Amino acid sequence: MAGKRKPRLAVWKFASCDGCQLTILDCEDELLSIAAEIEIANFPEVSSAIMKGPYDISIVEGSITTPDEAERIHRVRRSSRFLVAVGACASSGGLQALRNFKDVNEFISFVYATPAYIEALNKSTPVRDHIRVDFELQGCPPNKYQLMEVLSACINGRKPAVAQHALCLDCKRKGIVCVMVANGTSCMGPVTQTGCGVICPSYRRGCYSCFGPMETPNTDSLASWFGRLGMPSEDIVREFRTMYGWSEAFRRESEAREKETKA
Repeated sequence: MAGKRKPRLAVWKFASCDGCQLTILDCEDELLSIAAEIEIANFPEVSSAIMKGPYDISIVEGSITTPDEAERIHRVRRSSRFLVAVGACASSGGLQALRNFKDVNEFISFVYATPAYIEALNKSTPVRDHIRVDFELQGCPPNKYQLMEVLSACINGRKPAVAQHALCLDCKRKGIVCVMVANGTSCMGPVTQTGCGVICPSYRRGCYSCFGPMETPNTDSLASWFGRLGMPSEDIVREFRTMYGWSEAFRRESEAREKETKA
């Protein structure tokens, strides 16, 4: 009797640095355990052997930045039963979404010798702006254990259990002194989702929000605190415009503070 077919996994790259795909490979022993339960059908970073869809699980890295990508992501969705957007680019537009605050054609004219050859959308956008996404995993790059949890959940037909609380809670649990209270160092920890293991605060540095906004972040309160630390509005805008600058919560706050600089 033929055995039950293993779920097919596909990994797709759009506008990104490949860091999220490298996180998958960095799982090493954990990935070997997962690989025993799935069939890696389409993962060019791993193998040139590509199987045609449909696929049970698709992991998408990268933002949508060109007309070709806007079309291709729909083909990926049609061939995928369950689709996960992984990383800052796929979930919020990434660092390249900083262009969204300006005129992209101006950037193109500065960078390329023949701008007419370049086809680009006006904005770099997350995957969910174009198709239905079943789950988003934040992080630049994502936490490998969270990534394995998402894959395990997909394989077993359950909802992924990924924490969404603020990074500050992790600092308190580890007994790390608050760098903002003790040293007056700007830190995005109060509005940032857990996942990094509080690397920066562990070395007395402020959080850069590599894991993006937590659930229902109070960005106005944090920005006001930055102001009390003596930070000018221009710098507050920069704090919220990093790899998750185009996320709704951070974008809204940075735009509000930007208006103050022009008032």
